[in-house]
Amino acid sequence: MMSKYTFKENDFKTFDIDGLEPRMDAIKKNIRPQLNALGDYFSDYLSNQYDQPYYPHVAKHLRRTVNPPNDTWVAFATNNRGYKMLPHYQIGLFGSHLFIMYGVIYESEYKETCANKWLDMIDTFRALPDNFVISKDHMKEEKLKISELSDEELIKAIERLKKVKKGEFLIGKKYLPTDEVFKSDESFLKEVQFVFDTLDPFTIQ
Repeated sequence: MMSKYTFKENDFKTFDIDGLEPRMDAIKKNIRPQLNALGDYFSDYLSNQYDQPYYPHVAKHLRRTVNPPNDTWVAFATNNRGYKMLPHYQIGLFGSHLFIMYGVIYESEYKETCANKWLDMIDTFRALPDNFVISKDHMKEEKLKISELSDEELIKAIERLKKVKKGEFLIGKKYLPTDEVFKSDESFLKEVQFVFDTLDPFTIQ
């Protein structure tokens, strides 16, 4: 049965394909239809949740001329022209995992605002489920489990966001290609909604 929203284990193997054009063709065929559908679904969901428009931004990778992308995603932000300058939600895939995250990346002018808010929320970080993670670089696959970080390490990662020009900080969850969450559209949509709802206290409106 065709899936509208979720991903199959084989979809993750798209990132094993060599060459820019062949991999981009596979992304467009195997992954982008779901990202477009998720973009429509969750831009409506977030717009209703926050009573302001959220817009989906599906990665097109147009600037790439040689190296194929190692990941692809849909991002959600309150600006219809772009998301990188704003705190935003992401749903995306590397070959090794899918991620659902909220945060800011290095282009954003909100880095200090976010860092100052999150530094006062260490107890809220600690209340997250054990399998929630952070990322300090959206371009790298590495995600760090919050439950395995000391308060000092967590604070240092948040402070890096405002002190380092390339500093980034995103919060969320990651899923292996074999995870049960991908077994149906219903289970996947329910999981994305759960993560977005859980991350609500961290949002900057």
